[in-house]
Amino acid sequence: MVEQENLLVVNISDMKISKDPNDVVVTYSLGSCLGVTAYDPRVQVGGLVHCLLPRASAAREKARQNPYMFVTTGVPLMVRNLIQKGAAVERLIFKAAGGANMRNDDMFLTGQRNFETLLRLLERNNIKLTAQSVGGTIPRSMFLHIDTGRVFIKSLGQESEL
Repeated sequence: MVEQENLLVVNISDMKISKDPNDVVVTYSLGSCLGVTAYDPRVQVGGLVHCLLPRASAAREKARQNPYMFVTTGVPLMVRNLIQKGAAVERLIFKAAGGANMRNDDMFLTGQRNFETLLRLLERNNIKLTAQSVGGTIPRSMFLHIDTGRVFIKSLGQESEL
């Protein structure tokens, strides 16, 4: 169910928002990066952010240049942009994918840290994560359908709904 009229591609350290019911917001090849969607079903607005690293405090200048690079700045900025488009925080449905350990790297554990940082951020704001496809060692692509808010994950030729 991935094919639809308009694909809005979210690159690494990028974010896209849409209210167009024909749009599908997609990010490809999430490895240790974290993809996070937020969707308000009442006003049918949604966004997807592709975060490379967990904490902006580790690189403040880079965070100023591109806040979407980090979970701690990218997710809140996406939420602010959704609110400007009519979303209400209490109606937003959050889903996450990625956070894998692609190189069996036990030193940095970037994927795991990205996901843990998201969970702490949501918890501090009394927000629940509705669904997730994180961890492991596989890449994932994430598709947010603006007309329904449904999120699909495609990985290694298999597709599933989050």
